Amino acid sequence: MTNTRTAAVLLGVLALAATACGGAGGAGASDGTPVDGKTFSYAIGSDPGTIDPHMTVFSVAIQLDLFLYDSLLKLSGDGKPVAGLAGKWDATTTTATFTLRPGITCSDGGPLTAADVAANIDFVGDPANKSPIAGLTIAPGTKAAADEAARTVTVTSGKPDAFLLRNVGSLPIACAKGMGDRKLLAKGESGTGMFAVSEVVPNDHYTLTRRKDYAWGPGDWKAEPGLPDKVVVRVIPNTTTATNLLLSGELNGAVINGPDRQRLEGRKLFHADYTAPLGEIFYNQAAGRPGQDEGVRRALTQALDLPQLGKVLTNGAGKPSQGMITAEPKVCQGDTVTGNLPAHDPAAAAAALDAAGWKKGADGMRAKDGKPLALTVLYGTQLGPTMAPTAELLQQTWKSLGADVTLKAVDSPGLNQALFGTGEWEVSLGPVGFALPSQLVPFVSGPAAPDGTNFAHVANPGYDQAVQQAASKPGEASCPDWNAAETALVKRVDAVPYFDSVVPTYGSGAKFVMSQGSLEPSSIRMYAK
Repeated sequence: MTNTRTAAVLLGVLALAATACGGAGGAGASDGTPVDGKTFSYAIGSDPGTIDPHMTVFSVAIQLDLFLYDSLLKLSGDGKPVAGLAGKWDATTTTATFTLRPGITCSDGGPLTAADVAANIDFVGDPANKSPIAGLTIAPGTKAAADEAARTVTVTSGKPDAFLLRNVGSLPIACAKGMGDRKLLAKGESGTGMFAVSEVVPNDHYTLTRRKDYAWGPGDWKAEPGLPDKVVVRVIPNTTTATNLLLSGELNGAVINGPDRQRLEGRKLFHADYTAPLGEIFYNQAAGRPGQDEGVRRALTQALDLPQLGKVLTNGAGKPSQGMITAEPKVCQGDTVTGNLPAHDPAAAAAALDAAGWKKGADGMRAKDGKPLALTVLYGTQLGPTMAPTAELLQQTWKSLGADVTLKAVDSPGLNQALFGTGEWEVSLGPVGFALPSQLVPFVSGPAAPDGTNFAHVANPGYDQAVQQAASKPGEASCPDWNAAETALVKRVDAVPYFDSVVPTYGSGAKFVMSQGSLEPSSIRMYAK
């Protein structure tokens, strides 16, 4: 299994989309005047493993890398590009040019050169390196050329990309020593970010120290009161433990979902919320699988009370999906879901299965040509305790329809293996989440698993045509085509996005902003308790 296939599940399941939102007040809230010289303590749910920014798609690793590696561009609150490592930029769908800001240095003390930046882009664009983000942000075959005198980097994309500026601009940039010895990058060294690694204790904590020479972004950023001198990222898998530490002031930030939220809400702690595509259903459309038939996919979806499933899945704290791309700031606005999924109608679902040849026998179970309607349903244990009762409600509904439903709980590697390796599944409840609609393309079109990343074996001509049209238009001009493409998926029940989870990141003694699913380091402000 290739690294790119691994990326599909790890990115899709773990990387979440975010929008800034918050409230403050009460005990433990972050009020008053920002205070210098403090340490920001932040919890992550698991150890990130490698933090090489070009060789990981784990959300916890991406978060850690944001402290250590800057990108060429950042995004403003309304989704517009602002300066990062680059002060000027220009792009079409096939080429992009970035001019580096002056005075950028590396955490190891050396200068950042245009050639260094080009080497980062070339590494990810070279298929031989098997970067898991190749094809997601940097198209395979993409190449970069440096002009040191002008401090410019010119990028030629491996294929037309409507979001070339944003995709290349978001790539974390490492310095020359790390590009020459990737063992350094695996430990978070040789960075261009605001912080540098000072201590690593795997499965326990990562200590980062703010660089005093950092002065280049994002936008017109300048150091303001309240920035922490140090950041300690602690590995705390148990959310109840993290909640207790927030309430005691031993933690300054943590993502908390589930029942523990009530205690934090009661104390009125500051929080910044993100919207995660949590409720999604995919049917295996490989030859010989029941889901190959659109009528079966439609019938199974009709049988489900999707709003009720969503309430169970999100503990009543979610909202109906309006699209598959939830990352804020969103590049394309619009609702591709409402009115496009089959309406809840158990009687119509039963009739549709009858029409498709799946008849009930004397035992009440459906079969076609002697083959039972047997469905293996995968759900991810890493997505929290509400996934199991959601899967059980789905199982109960489909059993009453006459299907033989087997639930299979899997972790991230197990889901990855089933979707991209063995193919032994009929239904997946594992959501996919991306920042841009173009990043979804290889997972719902093109070569099917195990030869490609199209894990559900989707073949939707309407989607493919709209994607082709979108790829030729730059940026927001492509949005009507991207929305048409996603609508085509939903209407044909190739994907069933039905509920999003609103997940808060709480702050105690600190405030911050969330962007693209992660905490933005430059936004942290510390306060006296």
